[in-house]
Amino acid sequence: MIERVINNFSLEQICKSGQCFRMYPTETGRYSLIADRHYLQVEQRDGRTVFYCERSEFENYWEAYFDLQADYGFYMGKIIPEDCYLNEAAEFGSGIRILRQDLWEMIVSFLISQQNNILRIRKCIENICGSYGEKLVGSQGEEYYAFPTPQTLAALEEDALMACNLGYRSKYVVRAARNIADGQCDLENIRRLPYSEAREELLKLYGVGEKVADCICLFALHHLEAFPVDTHIRQAMENHYRQGFPSEHYQGCQGVLQQYIFYYELAGGK
Repeated sequence: MIERVINNFSLEQICKSGQCFRMYPTETGRYSLIADRHYLQVEQRDGRTVFYCERSEFENYWEAYFDLQADYGFYMGKIIPEDCYLNEAAEFGSGIRILRQDLWEMIVSFLISQQNNILRIRKCIENICGSYGEKLVGSQGEEYYAFPTPQTLAALEEDALMACNLGYRSKYVVRAARNIADGQCDLENIRRLPYSEAREELLKLYGVGEKVADCICLFALHHLEAFPVDTHIRQAMENHYRQGFPSEHYQGCQGVLQQYIFYYELAGGK
């Protein structure tokens, strides 16, 4: 068990922020989280965050996963004082962090996200993992499923994942899996690339458009200059930034501010 006092960190806001889909509140007040082959229970109480894991796992995995070394107060402090809307959005979602998630899992997650909502995306991923992921057991005896590998999903028929409620997105996921399994798409290479080049490589995958590529770059590769534009962000731009979002003022942290805006619009803080 590891306890930390962490500024600008809210499990509830991260869970609802639309960037991770295997994090759930539990009846005990904790959150359970599955990431890659890792399982974690974590809770916040009396101003402290408690991670129920060994110190080695916290330091080697979860600390980076939650981006705990970064000062999000610094990002918030860069916001133009006269921008009342963005300051309100940042204050409303001040506990959000940009997670460092698995690249393959994010490719699948955001392929599924197209024309979909968070609850349905969660269910689709739960179905895929339960049907094709490896069954694992946590340190306290918890049973959970790892995210299925590209090789596993590449062996499926293109419409096989319709049974997991993916609909037309089934072929997107299976074709992406085949591209990776047969070496046409090199995930290790993409991990090493700068933002613009990684984005171009991701756009080569069947079904990946600009928004999906930017989500993958932001939430898997931690390219904080990525600024995904979905319907919520587009609405915010139309209402508050008709001359365009001032990205030049926020070089290197546009994605953090995008998450504040997205959460503000999604959660009805506006």
